[in-house]
Amino acid sequence: MLHLEDFSLVDSITVIPLLAELLFFCIVTSKRCLRRSQKLEWVCLLFPCAAGVVKAEDFSLPAYVNRRDVPLPEVAFVKDLSAQQKALKEKEKASWTALSVDEKVELYRIKFNESYAEMNRGSNEWKTVLGGVLFFLGVTGLILIWQKHYMYGPIPHTFSDEWLSMQTKRMLDMRINPVEGISSQWDYEKNEWKK
Repeated sequence: MLHLEDFSLVDSITVIPLLAELLFFCIVTSKRCLRRSQKLEWVCLLFPCAAGVVKAEDFSLPAYVNRRDVPLPEVAFVKDLSAQQKALKEKEKASWTALSVDEKVELYRIKFNESYAEMNRGSNEWKTVLGGVLFFLGVTGLILIWQKHYMYGPIPHTFSDEWLSMQTKRMLDMRINPVEGISSQWDYEKNEWKK
């Protein structure tokens, strides 16, 4: 049995994530874990009924690719042939005139997943994308309306036309930027903008 006094605080900080990962691994792969001695060495023993465990794929071998730009994949779509498919493959070695249309289609489906017509068939994914974009634009619009109504205060009085005209008159009276600025565009003798 595992006792808490066997570990220091540092050991428990580093060991707990490892134990959680090991427990998850053992549960997922249908294995039973046993602890060996007082060390933290773990051994996973397979149950005899774990025959349905999925094997890892060997990525060093060529994989099936179903794309328009790769017309002839390196491997067939169906790797493990059934008895009926094996018999059909044997029948394929004879004259193709003896094969029916359904058998030819079945042979095609052993080698390829989809035909070019099926690959070129349009999908309805654009509707989902457009719907998602419009939904989020609508939510954004509602947020902006809510912010304008509840968060922002009234428009400051400095944005009114009266205030802007008074501000412009004050800037002209102070002769701000007389060389290239607003005062250079004002005719002080005629009291109007230069033409």
